[in-house]
Amino acid sequence: MKKSGRFDLVVTLLALSLSVMTSIAIAGPASESATSATILVYHRFGPVVADSMTVTTAVFASQLKYLHDNGYTVVPLHDVVNFAAGHGELPPRAVAISADDGHRTVFSDMAPLVERYRIPVTLFIYPSAISNASYAMTWEQLAELKATGLFSVESHTYWHPNFHIEKRRLSAEDYWKFVDSQLNKSRQVLERRLGGHVTMLSWPFGIYDDELIAAATKSGYVAAFSIERRKVSRGDNVMALPRFIVTDGDVGQRFQSLLPARTPITSR
Repeated sequence: MKKSGRFDLVVTLLALSLSVMTSIAIAGPASESATSATILVYHRFGPVVADSMTVTTAVFASQLKYLHDNGYTVVPLHDVVNFAAGHGELPPRAVAISADDGHRTVFSDMAPLVERYRIPVTLFIYPSAISNASYAMTWEQLAELKATGLFSVESHTYWHPNFHIEKRRLSAEDYWKFVDSQLNKSRQVLERRLGGHVTMLSWPFGIYDDELIAAATKSGYVAAFSIERRKVSRGDNVMALPRFIVTDGDVGQRFQSLLPARTPITSR
């Protein structure tokens, strides 16, 4: 009985050991985390290139297909903000997509492809153009996009000023009144028209400095974005996170160069 009991114990321990080893083999190594992320910014779309900021709809479709087919994950923009601030992780090959200005082709050309791939997109809007400028979306169109749950709407100031020009043109007192108006009025109008809370800002023309960052922070913005052409790394200033402006020429290797590097898969 004693020998049999010892034998049964050895068999049980061996079985448990094999079970643990098998579980480890199936699970493999811990999931890889991102060391950087890419934020892309678009402006307008169409069948042909009308200007340097136009991405043809066919090229945009090919870019989304490439991301989908090659293991990239399109994440909400606020996830990249959290990553830069040191909070939370991103999946490897993380990409965030934004669009500035509120051009009508965001509704007509961009939105159907976004809905096809079910990806999150952040729109940075300057409200003075909406339902006013011939090139811009209407408030009804913006509300329809937001209602899909795929589009979030954030601020691009009230009427997209060049802060360098305004600083030269205005007295110091008037300039800071102007800055406060541009930052606060945009957020107030967007929240009143569309609901929710506006907490992120796209710097017009990518112009910012320490004083503007301080003003935006005081106004209640928790993140802001430039057009510096580099990837986002952990520890970057969340009030000046870099983005790549996408053009129609960003196809093939040029588009791939904007994205986080693909980690080769090693055999085990």
